[in-house]
Amino acid sequence: MSLIRFPDPEYAAVEGIVVIGGELSAANLLAAYRRGIFPWPIEGWPLPWFCPEVRAILDFKELHVARRLQRLKKRAPFQLTIDKDFGAVIRACAESVRAHEDGTWITPEMIRAYTELHAAGHAHSVEAWEDERLVGGLYGVDAGGAFAGESMFFLKPNASKLALLHLIEHLQTRGLDWLDIQVMTPHMQVFGAKEISRRDFLKRLDKSLKSGLKLFD
Repeated sequence: MSLIRFPDPEYAAVEGIVVIGGELSAANLLAAYRRGIFPWPIEGWPLPWFCPEVRAILDFKELHVARRLQRLKKRAPFQLTIDKDFGAVIRACAESVRAHEDGTWITPEMIRAYTELHAAGHAHSVEAWEDERLVGGLYGVDAGGAFAGESMFFLKPNASKLALLHLIEHLQTRGLDWLDIQVMTPHMQVFGAKEISRRDFLKRLDKSLKSGLKLFD
């Protein structure tokens, strides 16, 4: 196994790229997330590892849930679970068609590495089920007291949104008060996500990692 020596991400200069290349392994993924770094494949490139100058986060005290979604949540149209089928969730995220993206960055190699990270207890999924059919969900990484959301998908309207709220409620019960969403999207902006500087993000991450919170059993 080849471990990457990640430099201080605060000084990543070019487009937030910290390192290019290296093995995509569970060990390297965990080391990266603990430093606020994540991989994002670019076709034709060795694997880049990023820590953007501007980071998107969701501060739970600033969470906005539309009234219509609040009413739907009370009706509980889906069964919501955690870590029931990580593999199905990440594959569905890879297959999801997104208006603002051409293709997917969730390559077979990424699926393999994050599945290994899940098996090691550091990557987690939330699932939304209609009867016994998976209709929405998301996955992300527990860096050891801070959580980074990676991707979401839905086959039924609002399934991924309710999965996100389920995740937030779970993290709040464990003492966490924010979520790293890496890059701003219109979907997350609706929930009240905001952008902060890389320096402020790294300070927040460091504080969360030192808190010793156990986010998942």
